[in-house]
Amino acid sequence: MSGIPVKSYDVVVIGAGHAGCEAALAAARLGCETALVTLDAGAVARMSCNPAIGGLAKGHLVREIDALGGEMGRAIDATGIQFRLLNRSPGPAVQAPRAQADKEAYSRRMRDAVESTRRLTLIEGETSDLIVDGGVLRGVEFAGGGALATRCAVVTTGTFLRGQLHVGLENRPGGRFEEKTSVGLSRALARLGLPMGRLKTGTPPRVLKSSVDFDAMDRQAGDRDPVPFSFETGAIDTPQIDCHITFTNPQTHAIIRGNLDRSPLYAGRITSTGPRYCPSIEDKVVRFADRDRHQIFVEPEGRDHPWIYLNGVSTSLPAEVQIEMVRSIRGLEKAEVARAGYAVEYDFVQPTACRHTLETRAVRGLFLAGQINGTTGYEEAAALGLVAGMNAALVAQDRETFVPSRGEAYIGVLVDDLVLKGTAEPYRMFTSRAEYRLLLDIDSADLRLTEHGRRVGLIGDERYGRFLARRDGVRAFTRFLETQTLRPSSGAARRAERTLGVRIGNPTTPALLLRRNDVALEALLDFLGDQAARGLGARDRRYVANRLRYGGYIDRQERDLERLQREEGRRIPPEFDYEGLPGLSKEIVEKLGRARPATLAQAARISGVTPAALSLINVYLEKARRQRAGRTSTARGTAPARPRRRIDTRCSAESSGCPIPRLPEDRA
Repeated sequence: MSGIPVKSYDVVVIGAGHAGCEAALAAARLGCETALVTLDAGAVARMSCNPAIGGLAKGHLVREIDALGGEMGRAIDATGIQFRLLNRSPGPAVQAPRAQADKEAYSRRMRDAVESTRRLTLIEGETSDLIVDGGVLRGVEFAGGGALATRCAVVTTGTFLRGQLHVGLENRPGGRFEEKTSVGLSRALARLGLPMGRLKTGTPPRVLKSSVDFDAMDRQAGDRDPVPFSFETGAIDTPQIDCHITFTNPQTHAIIRGNLDRSPLYAGRITSTGPRYCPSIEDKVVRFADRDRHQIFVEPEGRDHPWIYLNGVSTSLPAEVQIEMVRSIRGLEKAEVARAGYAVEYDFVQPTACRHTLETRAVRGLFLAGQINGTTGYEEAAALGLVAGMNAALVAQDRETFVPSRGEAYIGVLVDDLVLKGTAEPYRMFTSRAEYRLLLDIDSADLRLTEHGRRVGLIGDERYGRFLARRDGVRAFTRFLETQTLRPSSGAARRAERTLGVRIGNPTTPALLLRRNDVALEALLDFLGDQAARGLGARDRRYVANRLRYGGYIDRQERDLERLQREEGRRIPPEFDYEGLPGLSKEIVEKLGRARPATLAQAARISGVTPAALSLINVYLEKARRQRAGRTSTARGTAPARPRRRIDTRCSAESSGCPIPRLPEDRA
């Protein structure tokens, strides 16, 4: 950096999207002097695609971000225009909040949070290079000259790394509509040896609200009792705005099929992989040729915004074809297209290049978060940004890093999946990805994670006090329901038969009554009286009831989680020599060497690693542990304990004279 004007920061965050904002806010709130560098200071937390937050599994992520001290939940509570709790009928594990956002208000709200946070500076400029010396990050350089010295940088570039926009057979550089791309930084990452790939995403056309016939569509109202995202939001009292639903039809599909030769997807102009679970309308029509219609969610982009977002018709067809296609749809016959949909291809880094802290293995102090990790969605990006920003700050302060496990958070599942398995397509979170999802419901996020946020330093005294009061209230209510005994001969039992319609033949408790399908929580609380849930809100009462109602299933998952935690305790040294371990196939050696799992449980989650391979590694780890224990006992003047049986470390390769390798400390 000689000769270049330099200012020093503890943490530099590159990119001010949803990942970048969470990363920068976390680092600054943890006491680090932080710079947030963006190409356009007016585009902070811009909603470039669907103006909504949450949904199935994504809503879980937002609750967890909030529980740890992040910003997204409070921002959407303040700027949402329609709130809905999805999956109300199924069990609580898969219920999740979703909110339609006023996209411009959301961006302003997040920028206000950035600009009002101490130790956080917003800088407009293009980062073109990373300064690395001996595998250690030293700073970042700008395209127009100048540099920032830093110990840690978090790269959150979204779709801007060598971004290429496609509309029909025309394409041009860009990270978003009318926004430039970033080329120098992509080259810098590749030069550092990080494994680069290419992905694709897309967006639908926007139409003028004034040109839409909403009466011809199905109305979709918000909830009467909106469920907030943040544990700090008491209630949502802003007026709700309706969304609407319509459908494509055979005429729409005929227009699309007749123009596939002009689609960059089918003309070979786009070669990268797009999101499997959010395909373009062209893909839907081709892949599901037997269907004569596809659902479209007609969603406002803001309370007073003139545009409507057509959720479900993402496309990169030529603009004139998009107009014809849109006007073939019921309610959109006279629609005026304000902006055509487009596809964007962009570079990403295969996330197996990162540790669970999201620090790259190749460069100390360099963290990656968001779509650069191969994800799709605002919520996944924000969750990764929070993890990366927290850990960048902790590294800069020489403190112990933090990553939630997959047994205690969807954020842990997200990070673990990406780092151990990588991705060949944009990764999206689903509840089905979590083995312990019964333990990860939205109402328990603070009970699972707020202690971590407090310990790290993101949860202040006032909020922590409110959390403790809630936690203690939940525990007291649970204890009350589990310990109040109702006996068959008691007056309470006779009253239960009259008020609940339940005949008590054996001693029982209110907790056991809740496991019955014919006993509702509200009726049980009326029966028990006001003292049972004194001071607890409806959400907390519902949480306790659900935990007790599904207690048997939850207990089973908790036992499974305990087993995982024991396996997580079997550590694998960072320098473990997989190549020197006889019996492992070349494929498994390559996968383990690339992912470098920290524990045996992490190794088990890598695709293609067989139980036989895990058993072999476990035998070697146990042998090494016993050797270390023996040396320790000898050093203390006592003979090592003789094992009850000999551990057989033989394998198929031993017949050729291949020895069992030793740990690095054994070789010394």
